[in-house]
Amino acid sequence: MASGSRVAGKQQLECKDFRGYLKTLPVSALDKLYCHPATCLAIFRDLPLLARHYVMRLLFVEQPVSHTVVAAWVGAQAHSMHTKCTEILTSLRVWHEHSLPGGLPGWLLNEVFRTNLKVALLGGGDPWTGAGALNPDKHAKDTPFLENYAIERWECVLHYMVGSCGGAGAVSRDVVDILHHAGLMKSEGQESYITPAGFQFLLLDTATQVWYFMMQYLDTVETRNMELVECLTFLFQLSFSTLGKDYSTEGMSDNQQRLLQHLREFGLVYQRKRKSQRYYPTHLAINLASAVNKPSTHTPKLGYIIVETNYRVYAYTESPLQVALLALFCEMLYRFPNLAIGNITRDRVRKALQAGITADQRPVLPPTISDQIRLWELERDRFKFTDGVLYNQFLSQSDFELLRDYAKDIGVLVWDNAKKRVMIVTRAGHDDVRRFWKHHKP
Repeated sequence: MASGSRVAGKQQLECKDFRGYLKTLPVSALDKLYCHPATCLAIFRDLPLLARHYVMRLLFVEQPVSHTVVAAWVGAQAHSMHTKCTEILTSLRVWHEHSLPGGLPGWLLNEVFRTNLKVALLGGGDPWTGAGALNPDKHAKDTPFLENYAIERWECVLHYMVGSCGGAGAVSRDVVDILHHAGLMKSEGQESYITPAGFQFLLLDTATQVWYFMMQYLDTVETRNMELVECLTFLFQLSFSTLGKDYSTEGMSDNQQRLLQHLREFGLVYQRKRKSQRYYPTHLAINLASAVNKPSTHTPKLGYIIVETNYRVYAYTESPLQVALLALFCEMLYRFPNLAIGNITRDRVRKALQAGITADQRPVLPPTISDQIRLWELERDRFKFTDGVLYNQFLSQSDFELLRDYAKDIGVLVWDNAKKRVMIVTRAGHDDVRRFWKHHKP
């Protein structure tokens, strides 16, 4: 007998930082990235201070420098930091080992990286963005407009995740596919649900959300017949843009034009019309490569949520998104301009649990509330399902005990009833038990 198997594993949201993401790229992709000054400068400014010091000291030295000399640039107390920085520079292919005369090991800067970092630091080369000259924009957008536009577009994605009407129909199929690819949402039939990883995603600050989302987007560009290096290079170029300044689309490739339209939907750039010859990068694009490595400057207001021991929740907020997030766990009762009131109910909590969100993911709550939520969670965990094979119809008690003891000894026995001579072994252990029975049965 085989029972159905249901395993609800906890999804963990792993958000690599900028340097960690680059380390996952193939060697060929890294080498191509270094052909562009914007990429080299973005990587240089993300390096630890000591690693940047090494790069600057070697930037104009076009021959290998021995390991001993480089190590002598720091004191003995900084040995661990020296080791860490050499590993980072090596893994990013910023430098590589090169033998000196006499066979001594040394470091030599990547020649392509050296050349283009010089261009970035000292000037020269072609413009990174907006190569075409632009006339003054009669529809020019100021910084506050771009700030509001970026947040509005990004919150459409978050609204869709929590299932609120504010995001339904407001996102394209591309956004939906990326959310599913990232494991932030899952589908059952015609409906989509947020996952545990998706719930963790909603609790991140905006800069980290955008960075994680774009990592997942970049993971899919090759399936869209787009080149990863070209997309990454354009994103790095945007990170050096000026907020409030417009840039020309002249000279952009077809891949960059497609990427621009996707970024427009995510809120990273503003373009008045699809065919417009200019675009405005928003702060989401400008902070993309750097904000994820810095602590968030956003300080949440204390007392945003009040939870009473009678399961009543008071949320002082004007954000429809935050109210929709609360509605995942609460039955919303009243809505005022700056206040939403709801009740934590068993049905709402169980619905969240069914989506895979666990009690451990909830913020700090009064003990009465947190204990009750755990009890509701335990209601779903009373039964555990395991694939198994049923053995019965033994001719004697000794035959049953022989096979049962063997299954127990090898750790594959799930359940047995000696009185009825019935036992269940795991699906994985079935072959071993069957072979044993063929050799030992009367």
